[in-house]
Amino acid sequence: MAKQNQLSFLTSATLLVIIVSVSETLCRPLVEEHLLKQHEEWMAIHGRIYKDAVEKAKRYEIFKENVKHINAFNNGKDVGYKMAVNKFADLTNEEFRASYTGYKRRPTRVLSSVDVKPFKYANFTAIPAALDWRTKKAVTSVKDQGGCGCCWAFSAVAAMEGLTQLKKRKLVPLSVQELVDCDVNGKDKGCRGGYMDSAFEFVISNGGLTTEAEYPYQGTDRTCNKAKTAKHAASITGYQDVPANNEKALLQAVANQPVSVAIEGGGLKFQLYSSGVFTGSCGTDIDHAVTVVGYGKTSGGIKYWLLKNSWSTEWGESGYMRIQRDVSSKAGLCGLAMNASYPTA
Repeated sequence: MAKQNQLSFLTSATLLVIIVSVSETLCRPLVEEHLLKQHEEWMAIHGRIYKDAVEKAKRYEIFKENVKHINAFNNGKDVGYKMAVNKFADLTNEEFRASYTGYKRRPTRVLSSVDVKPFKYANFTAIPAALDWRTKKAVTSVKDQGGCGCCWAFSAVAAMEGLTQLKKRKLVPLSVQELVDCDVNGKDKGCRGGYMDSAFEFVISNGGLTTEAEYPYQGTDRTCNKAKTAKHAASITGYQDVPANNEKALLQAVANQPVSVAIEGGGLKFQLYSSGVFTGSCGTDIDHAVTVVGYGKTSGGIKYWLLKNSWSTEWGESGYMRIQRDVSSKAGLCGLAMNASYPTA
C-alpha cells in the first residue's frame, strides 16, 4: 500500500510539472504578444519612428528588457518611488547617458566669481520648513534638452530666471540656445557638455542673456547669432559656489533662490524614474545638471530636494524629481551637494 501511495504521489508530481511546463509554454506567446502591442502603443504615444525593421527589432528588445525591469522593481519592495515606461524606455542606459546628460566635472573647483567673496548665506537662519519656488513664480516651465548634452545650460538659465524674478518681480524665460551657440570659446562646448560656473562667467562677460522668445532653443550646436544676442533681458554681476559636500549650506542657499547643482543622473533608475522621493543607490560620478527649486518633507517624514530637470514633462513628476535630502553621505544623494552654485545680482 505504501509503495502504491508513493507511486501515486510521484505520478501526481510529474503530472503537475507537465501542466506547469505546458502552461508556461502557452503563456509565453501571450506575454510576447502583449509586449509587442505595448511597444506599438508606446511608439504611437511618443511619436517614435524607426528607420527600418532591423532597428525596430533592436529597439523592441531593449524596450522589453526595460519593461521587465520596471515591472519587477514596481512590484517589489516599496522603497518610496516608482519607475515608468517613459519616453526613454527603448534606450539602453549607455545610450541614454551618452545623449541626455552633459555635465563635465571640473578637475578643480572655483570658489566664486572673479572677485572672491565668502558664502553669502553662511549665517542665514530664517529657513522655512518647506519651500517651492514654483509657487512664488520664480520657475519657468520645464524644457526638453533632447539629445543635446547641454543640461549645464538649462541648469544655469533656470537659476538665472529665478534670480531675475526675485530682482525684477518678473519671470522671463531666458535663452538656453544663446549659451549653446555663443559660449564656446572657453570650457563649455554646447551639446558636448559644459559647466554652470562657466555659463555664469560667459553671461557676466557678455553683459547679459537674451530671451527664449528672441533666441529659441533648437537642440543642436549652431553658429552664434550675434544679432539676436544684442538685447539683454537679464544680467548678473557674479556667482558663488555653495561650500562643497554640505547639505546644510545648500539648504541655506535654496531658501533664498533656485540653485544649480551637478548630480550623477545618468543611471537606469534616473532614466526611468516616475514618481515619489528617490532614495535609490547611486554614486558621485556627477554627469548631469539640474536646478534645485525647493525642498520639503513627506507625510512619512522623508526629507527631499525638489529638482527641476530638462528632460520634458514626460519624465518624472511632470519634469521634476524629488530626491532624498540629509543623507549620511556628505556629498548628498547622487553627489548633489558636491558642485552647487548660484548667480548673484
